[in-house]
Amino acid sequence: MDIDMTGKVTLVTGGSTGIGRATAIAFARRGARVVIASRRKANGERVVEEIKSDGGEAIWVKTDVTREDQVETMVATAVDSFGQLDYAFNNAGSGGAGGWVAETSSSGWEETIVTYLNSAFLCTKYELLQMLKQGSGSIVINSSVDGLRAFPLAPPYSAAKHGVIGLMKSAAIQYAPKGIRINAVCPGWVRTPPVEAMIKRDEGAEAKMISEEPIGRIGEPEEIAEAVVWLCSDAASFVVGVALPVDGGYMAV
Repeated sequence: MDIDMTGKVTLVTGGSTGIGRATAIAFARRGARVVIASRRKANGERVVEEIKSDGGEAIWVKTDVTREDQVETMVATAVDSFGQLDYAFNNAGSGGAGGWVAETSSSGWEETIVTYLNSAFLCTKYELLQMLKQGSGSIVINSSVDGLRAFPLAPPYSAAKHGVIGLMKSAAIQYAPKGIRINAVCPGWVRTPPVEAMIKRDEGAEAKMISEEPIGRIGEPEEIAEAVVWLCSDAASFVVGVALPVDGGYMAV
């Protein structure tokens, strides 16, 4: 995609693996300076070195996005390091409860909501506070096709991802008049570490995933990254409050 982000600064949470890693690299290849936030130093610094070896500029910030103090520090570090914050991809989140609702513990429910929804709120809040000072910015939050439909394997996860879309849409309407665009991506099955782990645990899992994808294959992290970059860029300047399926036709069935 022919998009020039030279001079821009982007923040990617969960930027050390999977979709986050691919997105950080995709931003850097467009010329953006990248702040990678994650919990694991070795993985984060590995992506920073990948970006630098390709001629880009990046730093890593240790961040647990469920901790408000760490999220506030994350955004402050991005601004202290690069002077501004133009784009953000709120992608971090993992784990959580699955199974039947009547058998889900309160602690499992709360952990899932905190991991996926509360973290999206905290990141969006502090990114907005900075972007309001600038009078511009673009935020993309990672939801899921399971935020657009029922997902009986993991109702707490589905509830959290539905909540992400509600947060995104409401915030998008609040801040569009202030020069800040907010959208979401909703990936289908993508070849990320958690999906790879599912495939290793269950020999029939990959075939089932592919059967649910009209395109006939599992997506690659780079395909989600391209959608995020486009949504953040001026090429999507009239796109506000959209939950964009990037799913190989999953939601069209």
